[in-house]
Amino acid sequence: MRTKPLIIYGLFLVFALLLLVFFQLPDHKLHIYYCDVGQGDGIYIRMPNQADVVIDGGPDGKILSCLGKYMPFYDRTIDLVFLTHPQKDHLQGLIDVLKRYTVLHFSSSPIGNATESYHELTRVIRAQKIPVSYLKAGDVINFDKVSFAVLWPELHWLADLFPETQLNQIYLLHERLTETVSSDEDLNHFSLFLNLSYGNFDGLFTGDGDSQVQELLAKYNLTKSLPENIDVLKVPHHGSKTGLEEKFVNVLSPKLSIISVGKNNYGHPDKSIIKLLKNYGAVLTTQDRGTIEVVTDGNQVSVYE
Repeated sequence: MRTKPLIIYGLFLVFALLLLVFFQLPDHKLHIYYCDVGQGDGIYIRMPNQADVVIDGGPDGKILSCLGKYMPFYDRTIDLVFLTHPQKDHLQGLIDVLKRYTVLHFSSSPIGNATESYHELTRVIRAQKIPVSYLKAGDVINFDKVSFAVLWPELHWLADLFPETQLNQIYLLHERLTETVSSDEDLNHFSLFLNLSYGNFDGLFTGDGDSQVQELLAKYNLTKSLPENIDVLKVPHHGSKTGLEEKFVNVLSPKLSIISVGKNNYGHPDKSIIKLLKNYGAVLTTQDRGTIEVVTDGNQVSVYE
């Protein structure tokens, strides 16, 4: 008597599973999810070739919800994790990501710190034997037709801060986790600047690289490396008052600026920054919109909230 309802229930589950798989089939487009992780940064990128990339992980485990929602349920491998710089609101959630998923590679700037969160992150990386590389301006990472060009930190700037032997150790010993360097310099100043290019699309990720980093870009003649009239700017340092130089924004002329910010936001984003960015295009915040998705085929760009 119970066989027929069980069969119907089983068929329903199979149909639901097939429907879920259908809607997660590759569309050969680039999907960027600016995850709502509260007061921090956490970004998930699904490449046209189905590779998965994460940039920062936010201040806690919220990024797992973002990955669980937007990453195909059958995919448990992340090809590359970037840590822009080792502060809790960018790294804490990555510990959970590394424990939950198989991560094939980890990349960051060469700076470390003495916090328990950072030490836990490095312990997990070592335990799982994840290959590590430390990035500098001029490096390029390719995923088929998508590339990440590293615009900061600049090697000569690093050389002014650290002995040559330390930098040689870090940048020559790839595929293993070496000891990072430490400095009294603000950790924000080491933030990776990553320019993602796909066809005619450009998206810039800036960590917390504020106006002082933008001045250093000009000092080291790197402003020419910045993309012009970019499609999307991930606004540095949650839209803080000192987060952007007007000259820097003028070069970029972003069509869309996205600010990752939470409810307890220390006054972020600053009204003057919002006003500046609106001179060039739209401004969205994760505080107001939740997770923001940008989809592109390399030409046309769509935004979903």
